[in-house]
Parts: sequence; structure tokens; C-alpha cells
Amino acid sequence: MSADYVVRLAGPADVAGARSVMLDTFYHVFGIGYLPEYHDDVIDPESAYLRHPLNRLWVAEHAGHIVATTAIRAQGPRPPHPRWLTERYPDPRTAQLFRVYVRPEHQRRGLARRLVATAVEYVDATPEFDDLYLHTDARTPGALEFWQSCARLVHDARTPGEGFQTVHFDIPLPRHAATARREHAVR
Repeated sequence: MSADYVVRLAGPADVAGARSVMLDTFYHVFGIGYLPEYHDDVIDPESAYLRHPLNRLWVAEHAGHIVATTAIRAQGPRPPHPRWLTERYPDPRTAQLFRVYVRPEHQRRGLARRLVATAVEYVDATPEFDDLYLHTDARTPGALEFWQSCARLVHDARTPGEGFQTVHFDIPLPRHAATARREHAVR
């Protein structure tokens, strides 16, 4: 990744730029526009991420402009996702990865991977969280391949026809791997 990108925790001055990346992704990449039932955090990222004690928003900045985002919210999946998923990933012990968006002209520079790694580090170091969950729409170019490279498939909810083609993942936390190694060594 080029050294002229800075990945950092977002502050109040970053909210407008982050919102712009998110809304442009909804309209120009996903082609669905703003959906209030799913995107309420985008209208007020300051309340959703900056003021919540466990939620976080990170940005990537290039030449004074926010060009990528990712976020963590202390909440598991919600309906319409299957009930067994909401039970497996309960609030508030689940960190859910949101808004991993990179402006198209800045893609293929490792920004999404770097932002996700930053979020994983945060969740792994936060004892209030047990799991890191996410879902993606498989229709988004490159999304499924990206998540398959760094996350573990939990449930493929794709159905034939129109509509969202949702695939659910979790990202194993390093502390879980360390615990498993210790438990295995004791046996």
C-alpha cells in the first residue's frame, strides 16, 4: 500500500467525509441508494460510532480526503437474518463489522485489508467482545472473494432471483487461537 494513505480512528472532523464514502457506495456501487431501515448509522455517524463506548469508525485519508471506511458496532445480526444467527452472535458480546467501503479509484491498494486488520486488533483487545461477525451481499463485485480470503463462512443465505444475496461470515480472533493452542498443549 502506498505510504500516502493514513488509516486512523475517525474523529468529528471526519464524519462528513466518511458519510460521503458510505452514501456514494450505496448509490454508485450497490445501486440501492440510502435505505433508512439498514443505514441509519450513516446519517449520524457521530452518535452511532464516536459517542458509543464500544463502537468505532476508522477512515483512510489520502491527500486530505476520506477515501475509505470501516466500523465496528457492539451488536449481533438483526432480523431479517435467521434467528439462529441472532442467537449465535448475541448483543452486546458480538462486534459486527460494518461499512468496509473504499472509493473505486482507491481500490486495489490494500486499504480494505488494512482497515479490517485494524478493526480485528481492536475487537481482539476488547474483552467485552467474544466474536467478530459480518455479512456481505455477494452481488457486490469482489466482496465475496475478499471475505473468503480473511473470514470464515458461517451461512450462505443466497437465494435465486432478485434481492439481497447475503453471505454471513465471522473473523476468528487471535486471542481465540492463542487460547486453543494453550488448551491443546495442556492435553
